[in-house]
Amino acid sequence: MLILLNGGRSFDNVDTPASALKQQGIFVVGIGTRNSDSKELQKISYEPSYALKVSDFTDLPGVQEQLSSVMSKALVKVAPVTPTETVVRKQGGKDVVFLLDGSDGTRTGFPAVRDFVQRVVETLSVDDNTDRVSVVQYSRDPAVQFYLNTYTTKGDILDAVRVLRHKGGSPLKTGAALQYLRDNVFTASAGSRLPEQVPQLLISISGGRSFDSVDAPASALKQLGVLTFAIGTRSADIRELQKIAYDPSYALTVNEFTDLPNVQQQLQSSVEAVIVEVQPEAPTAPVDTAKKDIVFLLDGSNGTRNGFPAMRDFVERVVEKLNVGQDKDRVSLVQYGRDSEVHFYLNTFTTKQDILDAVRGLRHRGGTPLNTGAALQYVRDNVFTSSSGSRRLQGVPQMLILLNGGRSFDNVDTPASALKQQGIFVVGIGTRNSDSIELQKISYEPSYALKVSDFTDLPGVQEQLSSVMSKALVKVAPVTPTETVVRKQGGKDVVFLLDGSDGTRTGFPAVRDFVQRVVETLSVDDNTDRVSVVQYSRDPAVQFYLNTYTTKGDILDAVRVLRHKGGSPLKTGAALQYLRDNVFTASAGSRLPEQVPQLLISISGGRSFDSVDAPASALKQLGVLTFAIGTRSADIRELQKIASDPSYALTVNEFTDLPNVQQQLQSSVEAVIVEVQPEAPTAPVDTAKKDIVFLLDGSDGTRNGFPAMRDFVEREVEKLNVGQDKDRVSVVQYGRDSEVHFYLNTFTTKQDILDAVRGLRHRGGHTPNTGAALQYVRDNVFTSSSGSRRLQGVPQMLILLNGGRSFDNVDTPASSLKQQGIFVVGIGTRNSDSIELQKISYEPSYALKVSDFTDLPGVQEQLSSVMSKALVKVAPVTPTETVVRKQGGKDVVFLLDGSDGTRTGFPAVRDFVQRVVETLSVDDNTDRVSVVQYSRDPAVQFYLNTYTTKGDILDAVRVLRHKGGSPLKTGAALQYLRDNVFTASAGSRLPEQVPQLLISISGGRSFDSVDAPASALKQLGVLTFAIGTRSADIRELQKIAYDPSYALTVNEFTDLPNVQQQLQSSVEAVIVEVQPEAPTAPVDTAKKDIVFLLDGSNGTRNGFPAMRDFVERVVEKLMWDKTKTASLWSNTAETQRSISI
Repeated sequence: MLILLNGGRSFDNVDTPASALKQQGIFVVGIGTRNSDSKELQKISYEPSYALKVSDFTDLPGVQEQLSSVMSKALVKVAPVTPTETVVRKQGGKDVVFLLDGSDGTRTGFPAVRDFVQRVVETLSVDDNTDRVSVVQYSRDPAVQFYLNTYTTKGDILDAVRVLRHKGGSPLKTGAALQYLRDNVFTASAGSRLPEQVPQLLISISGGRSFDSVDAPASALKQLGVLTFAIGTRSADIRELQKIAYDPSYALTVNEFTDLPNVQQQLQSSVEAVIVEVQPEAPTAPVDTAKKDIVFLLDGSNGTRNGFPAMRDFVERVVEKLNVGQDKDRVSLVQYGRDSEVHFYLNTFTTKQDILDAVRGLRHRGGTPLNTGAALQYVRDNVFTSSSGSRRLQGVPQMLILLNGGRSFDNVDTPASALKQQGIFVVGIGTRNSDSIELQKISYEPSYALKVSDFTDLPGVQEQLSSVMSKALVKVAPVTPTETVVRKQGGKDVVFLLDGSDGTRTGFPAVRDFVQRVVETLSVDDNTDRVSVVQYSRDPAVQFYLNTYTTKGDILDAVRVLRHKGGSPLKTGAALQYLRDNVFTASAGSRLPEQVPQLLISISGGRSFDSVDAPASALKQLGVLTFAIGTRSADIRELQKIASDPSYALTVNEFTDLPNVQQQLQSSVEAVIVEVQPEAPTAPVDTAKKDIVFLLDGSDGTRNGFPAMRDFVEREVEKLNVGQDKDRVSVVQYGRDSEVHFYLNTFTTKQDILDAVRGLRHRGGHTPNTGAALQYVRDNVFTSSSGSRRLQGVPQMLILLNGGRSFDNVDTPASSLKQQGIFVVGIGTRNSDSIELQKISYEPSYALKVSDFTDLPGVQEQLSSVMSKALVKVAPVTPTETVVRKQGGKDVVFLLDGSDGTRTGFPAVRDFVQRVVETLSVDDNTDRVSVVQYSRDPAVQFYLNTYTTKGDILDAVRVLRHKGGSPLKTGAALQYLRDNVFTASAGSRLPEQVPQLLISISGGRSFDSVDAPASALKQLGVLTFAIGTRSADIRELQKIAYDPSYALTVNEFTDLPNVQQQLQSSVEAVIVEVQPEAPTAPVDTAKKDIVFLLDGSNGTRNGFPAMRDFVERVVEKLMWDKTKTASLWSNTAETQRSISI
């Protein structure tokens, strides 16, 4: 194990050494501060999730528990590594070419470049013809200093390098220089031994960005098998360096050329690590033995023209690794843009050579717009089929590899979901122009969405792809053929709602054609399907009802003569409401009472001038399955609200593009038609009993969304198996404070609960205090008296529906719910704080988001999945007893901000102190209290040993006068407390191990630093809670607090009562942890070797004491073999210090 404590971004590249540590099986945990680079920490760590962050080193105690958890995983995860031996082919050696930037901008740094080349050459074996060297210098054009076959001794090469003169010239054309090397230096006539399979290395050193493109020549060198390392200064473009390099991790950066020695060892290690991989004598391409069907889907739109050669090369390399054959691997290739074209099917070719020949002959199609959704649907319907060679029904794994260069113009949700349902394993690879979220939706799992800067960087993900594919062979289980039985006799009622406003006049003929094409696919003549068309703008107009026509011919005739309505503004909300009240009715021909599926296809060309929320929700409640199609002028969020599920919102550029989504629409309808209004209930009934509490945000901001929240709860309750000894349900609503509508033991039947839910009314309330609400349900609902069966081991679940950021702190109550084993799922809208929801939820991935509460049906399935995991995951909780050391009590010090800015709020502060004191046990000397007020300097109002009765303390608090003064110096006040109040002479019982509590209340930011004194108090064992108003600095409060979660915030001092319960619970939760009589540090029994790597650079000077203390605390938990030695390294020191234990 390696534990890295880091305080800033590295000046050199960490990729290669981090990778080397992982390859050696070393388990790395990177811990950084706010100045650290998160991505860098994730690269360094064994897994990205093991990169931990703190605001400052003084907050390291806050990650101690996280670190312990990660380390315990390591003991299971890190398998013993069998020593491996790398055999370098000595006889072959290597050909090394240096490409040096000799442009005008590198004149002063050139001597350092020359020295670097000399040092690298010194490490080579030239004299026995093992290694060969060439040097090329360039600016506007390249100049060969000497070729690979010019010199045959190391001495001659070093002499030539020493006398190198700077070339000069501008602009810098790196692309042309790379092409020159490929054509003139990496050739047999210039001494290259490439035909003999001797590794070819290029070390490029540049001091700026190229004026020409490096993409094509860099790709050409990679195809030639040249292993390129690109080194640049801070003036170079890191993306360009990564394109040039054989692999992005081989792009190294330095501040100036004089810093080149810093990367020499890294360069050398990388060369040694990969030299046996380049151009091996025997093929090393891994051959997959498990047979599979692989389809490549290539983006051939206009935007990928330049990158297409690299895409083609990538496909070649992947195919090279396959075991192609009729009963082995099969391959198909499809290219797409506006529409899709199959180049060859899975059963077209049966030999690898035929496939490679076909791939090499591929030509870029071009076309706009890019319709990825339609392409996914196309491969599902036309390529992954038995007639096209797919062996899906025989259980052979099906894989789709998508290479994409931009965001899709149509919706990918439904076709991506359909592919997953068919068991097709999709890997989406995109460039910087691709939409990451879209790629994650398309891919089988979000983590299988891979990104490169440019298609020329595709070789960099080859290994990642291989890893993902190997997982697929295990993961993608054979699919048993399934048969979907559609209830033919019932058919469906289809209503078209067409935007006939002024803005759609030119596009209306295309809309009319689209309706005709859809009607053509329906079964009308036998009364299976019925159709209605409604056109609207300011108001709706029915063209014909569901029972107007009974033959397909009559319907098509009516559609052909439709005239554009015209009018403005567009009121989609009113139109939807009209449909609900006048079209989806028995009198208008709807067969809803007979449980015939009701479909609405809405087509709009702009944003509605009225709200669609309530009418869209009403249609969903009625059971209408809505598909919303809009042009680029429509609002995608509005479309998603209208649609039954956000994935049923489809978009096109113009109405003339409607044919592109017809297949997608049809597939979606077929997929869900059997789910709508089934004859028998299909709601899954959970058999494992559980206690579920719904916590609903009833603050002012959720008034419009409350009906949708209520409907959501109804639908969830419908799925439960309610009963005294089965599932129990409670509902709580909150705003400023909380109100229980019914407890877990109030109702014992599902009907009673549903009746109560339907009768819920929105409470209102200005400030949503989610933290207080969480604490409330913990203390008042998840209790035995309220019907909770937690102590009997019944799973406890809390489902939070939240519409905005909390006005109080959620950290402590969220943590206490988790400690009690309560499984929390937080569901929020776009107004919610995502990080806050993740803190509240049992695991961050269980925090779900919707655009609006009307979209809650879209997460119903996700919630069911999460809840089913909970039944497995949430282990029964054995009742625990917390033993508080009554005899010791606690010493409580209040530090009050008495500066000029808190004058008006001071009475509220004084009242708060009184209320807290009321809860203490002072009269029997269990608890002691002190109050200190401060501004520029501190003033003790009374010490811990001044008063011995609660009455005296309360009297003293009531007469407190505001101190006044400025500026506010919190750091000095904290130091004062440490030196003068938390002392035996001032009444502190710290030597007797009585817990020491500090409650700091401030109304602004400190003018001095709090870092050192806050750290000193933590080291003393003082448990600090920091409470601040909106004028305070939350980061500063977190530094002051013993743990960041003990920093509480209120809007004004008058809101202090809102955090009193939270404060009290936190104190009770941790009081037994502070200064325990017996050591409670967990001792790891599994033996391990741990190295601490501490950042000792100039920037961490102030934080170093805290780092040192952190190491101490970790070491305290370890079990030591007295004969062993611990090793401590500082990364600024050249020597190792050994400490005998």
